[in-house]
Parts: sequence; structure tokens; C-alpha cells
Amino acid sequence: MKKTIYSIFILSVVLFAACKSNKKINPTPDVTGPDAPGTTLDKIKDSIFLYAKEDYLWYKSLPDYATFKPRTFSGGDDITALQKEVDALSQIAINPATSQPYEYYSPNPGESKYSFIDDGTVSGELNGVIGDFGFAPLYNDVNDLRIKFVYPGSPADLAGIKRGYQITKINGRTALAYDGDGSGVNLNFIINAYANSNTISMDLKKPDGTTLTVTNLAVANYTVNPVLTYKTFDQGNGHIVGYIVFNSFTSPSNASPQLNAAFNYFTAQNVTDLVVDLRYNGGGYVATAEYLDNLIVPSGKSGSLMYNTYYNDILTGNKEVLLKNQWRKDQSSGQDYNYAQFDYSVAGNAVNFAKQGSLNVNRVFFIVTGSTASASELTINNLRPNMDVQFIGRTSYGKPVGFFDIDINKYQLYIPEFSTKNSAGQGDYYAGFTPGSSSYPGVQDYDDVTKDFGDPTEGLLAHALNYVKTGTYSIRGTTIQSLAANQRTLSIEAQGIAGKQLEKHKFTGMIFDKKLKLR
Repeated sequence: MKKTIYSIFILSVVLFAACKSNKKINPTPDVTGPDAPGTTLDKIKDSIFLYAKEDYLWYKSLPDYATFKPRTFSGGDDITALQKEVDALSQIAINPATSQPYEYYSPNPGESKYSFIDDGTVSGELNGVIGDFGFAPLYNDVNDLRIKFVYPGSPADLAGIKRGYQITKINGRTALAYDGDGSGVNLNFIINAYANSNTISMDLKKPDGTTLTVTNLAVANYTVNPVLTYKTFDQGNGHIVGYIVFNSFTSPSNASPQLNAAFNYFTAQNVTDLVVDLRYNGGGYVATAEYLDNLIVPSGKSGSLMYNTYYNDILTGNKEVLLKNQWRKDQSSGQDYNYAQFDYSVAGNAVNFAKQGSLNVNRVFFIVTGSTASASELTINNLRPNMDVQFIGRTSYGKPVGFFDIDINKYQLYIPEFSTKNSAGQGDYYAGFTPGSSSYPGVQDYDDVTKDFGDPTEGLLAHALNYVKTGTYSIRGTTIQSLAANQRTLSIEAQGIAGKQLEKHKFTGMIFDKKLKLR
């Protein structure tokens, strides 16, 4: 599959030559491959291991080929078998701070938290093209299935579906109560109807008590608008709050025009405080994260260091061999190049702020949850030394590492190849950002999915508005719903396997869309 990533054009290639190498890359670890012939799938498995042995951020922890035995991994289909191999690789390197693997995923131990193999779907989504219903569901309580978000212009949006609507019937079935992590009859029915079907019918209850019936809503391709909504709130005493929901770090060509429209509006409205809602944003392009940072950062910080990037010593030492097989074409110049030609040094990858637009605020509130990951966290971390950054919500995903894609036959391999730190040297947030903690000022509270984005009574937004108005996160009165404990623990993003099946837009990562900057 061909795909576009910012300034580069990915060419699908078959990469098996690397699998047949019997030579060591001195003085790097052994990347010896097998001599015996094998199937195409065998060679793809070999390539996954060999690329990880060279380019993985924690490659030094990986065993040799004979010990790991990549060809022994199997599954119901090819991509399942390959993901099992990727999962196994991801559990080897141990984080000394936690005594758990760097890629430990608590909802499903043994599954990789960051690494994955893909068939090209991710690149399509990140470049702004999705084929689905355009909404995502979330359990607000055992008997309360809700619409989590809706993409503008999607089939769901055109049918009048909005965030906060309660789903009371799917394909004629009213038994929708949560009944287990991927094992219950109800949940399996919902997963099949939502994730494995081309049409879906639903009855929905609106917040005002009226109902909406949607019949045979069909999957369709549409261009993603990652800005779900933006608006302003006048909090008095000269305080104008700008609020934006940014749901995915799609490619700059897709995201930048949408971001510009919002921030131009904020400037025209004389916004003094900014709320950026990243509660479901699993990441995407690093270049888009940089662009959002440059829209937010105060003008006086333009030209100063934004962040540094760190690769393993094979890449920084210019000792990589297999990446010579990863050929690309620069769209602006038409020049062919490969990933082994890049400068992976820290100095060669330092990024400075370059202020965009005219908005000049000194404080920004970020709304985060366990679904806020990677490029979202990078965006937040880059701003922490440069302005007042406040955190509202739940602990974020925890992904201070990122990757570039590696083409292997018809698949793309995504494994962490780099980590980042901001200008103050802050990084390594593997445990995520916990709002209201000593390191991340703000307030911890739960997602209120009973209300649409931009509703001033929605719990997390209300905290920010109240803080701007009164200087405190305390909320008094009866307008803010107090979520019960069982509602808090049954959100889909906390439900492991079932959560991933119900969340089609599940990408969690940051794609380093490297510009053409060769050694």
C-alpha cells in the first residue's frame, strides 16, 4: 500500500535481503539471520526481529536470533501471528524504575503498550481518510452505553448523532448491559455490530429525553476533521476562555487548516486563557504536535528550544544497515533517499519553537484521560517549561517514545525508536501525567460523557472555567454531575481487549515524519 506522510512518500517494498545476512554489524549487537529457506511469512517474522535488533530503542535487551526464534510465533491469521511476535519482543526490556517492561500494558499484561504491526490502516487514518461510522461508544455505567465522540462530516454526524446520546437499542437488541471484558454475550454483540459490520441501526436517547432512531447507518469514507469543536466563554473581568477539542494528530496538511481556523477565531475573540481538550487523542504526527505547540506558545519563546530527540547508539553512531532498505521519495524535491541517510544525533534533531499565529496566552489547560497518548503528551510536555500548564482529568496513557514506520512486505512495523525530552530535560513519563499531583498541577476528575463537548456544565470543562473565574478548581452547586465510582471504572478505554475492539480509532503513538535532512 502506498501512503503519504507529511513530506515523504512511502514506497511499498519487499525487504527480505536483510533476513539472509550472516554478518555482524560491528561493533553493534548481532543481527544474524537464518540460512534456511522459508515461507514469505517466515521471512517477514525474521525481518521484524532483525529491524528491532537494529533500530528498537531498547535493542540491547533483545536476545540473539537463535534464542528468540521468531518463526515459532503463530496465530489464527498472519497479522495475528506477527503481532504475537511484536508483543513478545516488547516485553523483554525492563524499566528499572518500575521493574516491569517498558511496554507493560496493565489492562492486558503481555500485550505491547506501544509496538504493533499494521496493514496500512493506520497510515490512512493519520492522513485524514477513514472508512467507518464516524462515532465511538463508551460505557458510562453498567447499563449506560453512550456516544463518546462523533467526527464532523462522518455518517454519524450526518445522521444527527452527538456525543452524550445514550444508546438504548442496537440492531433491535435492547440488552446492552456491560457483561465482561470481551467475554459477555452483550458485549460481543455490540463489538460485532460496531466494529465488524458495514451497517448499524440504533435507538438513541438525547439529554432532553427525546429520542433519535437511526436505521441502517452505513460505513463510508470521509475526510477526518480532527477539530471536533471550538468556542469561547466569557468568564467576566476581561477573561475570555478559548476551548478546542482536538481528537487526532492527523498529517499537517489535514490538521493545520482546521487548527488555523480555530486559533484565528480565538485571536479575534481576544482569548486570554486556553483549554485544549485531548481526552481521547491517541497521538499521530510529530509535525502536527509541533504546529499546535507553535500556535499555543507565547510569542516571546519563539526561537527557543522546544524539545530534543534521542535514538539508540546504532542510529546515532551511523552503524545502521537494514534501514538502507527503507527507501522514500521527498515530495518537494523528488529526491530518493533511505532512512539510513538521516542524521540521528541529538544536535541534528533539536527542534525550536517558531511561533504561529497571533494568539498570545500565558496559561493553557489540558483535558486528559487514559486515552491521551504520545503526540498529545509530547505537545503538553514541550510547553511545560514555557508557560503555565494545568492538567484536568485522569492520568494520561504514558508514552514518551515514538516511531517511524518500517515497511516489511505489505505490512508496516511500528516500534519505539526514539524518546523525547523538553527544554528542561523533562521526559520519561511512562506512568503518564496525573492531574493534581506534585509534578502536574491541576485537578483529577472523571470524564462526563453524558454531556456534549463544549457544554459548560460538562465536568472537566467546568473545572477550567471555574478556575479562570474564581482561581479554584472547586465546583459548587447542582449543575455538575457527580459520577459514581462504577461509572468511572467502566469506561471503554479502561477495559483492555474489549476497549480496543470498541475503539476503532485506537492509535496511540507519535509518528516522526522526518523531513529531508540527510547526514
